[in-house]
Amino acid sequence: MNIRKTLSQVSLKDIDIQSKRVSMVMLKIKEAMLAPLAKKQPPKFSSSDISSLCGIDKAKLAYRLLRGDLPGGLVEGSRRVWSLVDAQAWVADYRSQFKRPKNATGLTITVANFKGGVAKTTTAVTLAQGLSLKGYKVLVIDLDPQGSATTLFGFIPDVDVQREHTALTLFEGEEEMIDSAIRPTYWSGIDLVGAAPMLFSAEFALPARQIKNPDFEFWKVLELGLDTARRNYDAIIIDTPPALSYVTINALFAAEGVVMPLPPNALDFASSSQFWDLFSDLSKQLYQNRDEDKTFDFIDVLLSRVETNDSASSIVRQWIIEAYGDKVLPIEIPKTSVAVAASTEFGTIYDIPKGTLSSKTYIRAKDAYDRFCTLVDEQIQSVWQNQVEEVNDYIQKIDV
Repeated sequence: MNIRKTLSQVSLKDIDIQSKRVSMVMLKIKEAMLAPLAKKQPPKFSSSDISSLCGIDKAKLAYRLLRGDLPGGLVEGSRRVWSLVDAQAWVADYRSQFKRPKNATGLTITVANFKGGVAKTTTAVTLAQGLSLKGYKVLVIDLDPQGSATTLFGFIPDVDVQREHTALTLFEGEEEMIDSAIRPTYWSGIDLVGAAPMLFSAEFALPARQIKNPDFEFWKVLELGLDTARRNYDAIIIDTPPALSYVTINALFAAEGVVMPLPPNALDFASSSQFWDLFSDLSKQLYQNRDEDKTFDFIDVLLSRVETNDSASSIVRQWIIEAYGDKVLPIEIPKTSVAVAASTEFGTIYDIPKGTLSSKTYIRAKDAYDRFCTLVDEQIQSVWQNQVEEVNDYIQKIDV
């Protein structure tokens, strides 16, 4: 028996109606997920969480509670819990030696991949949350017109994000710095420059400015626009669209560090090869042909969405290691039901309350992201140390 779908012509007016309907459904979802305040709420932290974040045992935790010089949290039922702000106060006390040195600037880390569906946005937002739990003041810049990172922070792109909340004013030349687009989020310690479909206009604005002014360097707009932010934030995390667009080029050349999430899948690996080929060609045209250079403090390849029972992935994993060498981080982000559940709730692993899912699955996923954030933290600390040494060497030369 042949079953054919009945054809129904769709006009532009129908598409407009469909767009409005989707927006209405998104609003309903937001109200349901984020009720009663229609606003995301930060997570709470247990005593074991505080101990882990601060690197202390429970005895030391109990001693500091008796001293009363740090937030004591609230007792809920049979356990004590801390708010995000209070947890960060503990971290600030125990990780004070890891604060950004006076002569160091915030680092820009761009999360990029040529292909969609590789957990790029989840990686960017989770990295921002993980670093904030280590005491970092973080700015997230969403450069994907789809606004997925923006949505994870509780803002619906078509509804909650206006033009001035995005980087579009910077790319179009109305603003010289990104600062005016920055807004706070539900997560203490993380601010956001949001994204919405209108941001796609930057793909026309940047080349148009280049045509009007041959001396205009379109690939440096974001780099120059972050000067103030680098002084005000410890880390700037940029989420990019899944294409080597004008905006992505800006994000890459503005970065000191690059993170590429890469599933051990043959098609994803092939796509990553194309990405670096194109990026290498662009770098030669925009920098080397002008007798300029661009260096990155680190480039990390993060194995993401790894299915442990997939025999084919182990073969592709070897390809990736052979191709990228020591750029491949020694951790893997597993593909788990936890990630699916988190995205359904417009969140990440750090948003999910402990105990709501299988403990074993939750711990496996969270441990992987914790280790990833720790490795990036260590790289940032190394870069800061190098910056301080360079400044000190320069001062000594001047004194001599």
